[in-house]
Amino acid sequence: MRTNARLFWLLTAFYVLADAGYVISTYSAYGKFEVIGSAAIAMLVFMSGFIAFYLQKTFRVQGPVPEDRLDANIEDGDTEIGFFAPWSWWPFFLGAFGALAFASLAIGWWLFIIAFPLSLVAIIGFVFEHSRGQHAH
Repeated sequence: MRTNARLFWLLTAFYVLADAGYVISTYSAYGKFEVIGSAAIAMLVFMSGFIAFYLQKTFRVQGPVPEDRLDANIEDGDTEIGFFAPWSWWPFFLGAFGALAFASLAIGWWLFIIAFPLSLVAIIGFVFEHSRGQHAH
């Protein structure tokens, strides 16, 4: 994790230099400051800086993880990911209706009126699938 934090700090510094170079080159070529491109590269500076800060802070609190140790085995990094219901159809419907809702932004508003309520039903079904019926806790 320490190496990843250093890589993201290096990437942050690269984006700062790239943004400065972009501003200088567009100003010298066109004689005016180009706002959109320089703002987009500046957002890359902030995003990579946030990731670097998070990784560095997590490393300080958590300590070295198995990926940082040279003597670690593959099994050392194997942790519990979570519980997933292999019999559930809700993720399929959630993906299908969500894709239909996003595709409706390009196709037409009438499809969004159909897809959005179906997406809400799929979200509610996915969230509460273990709260009712045979598998209720």
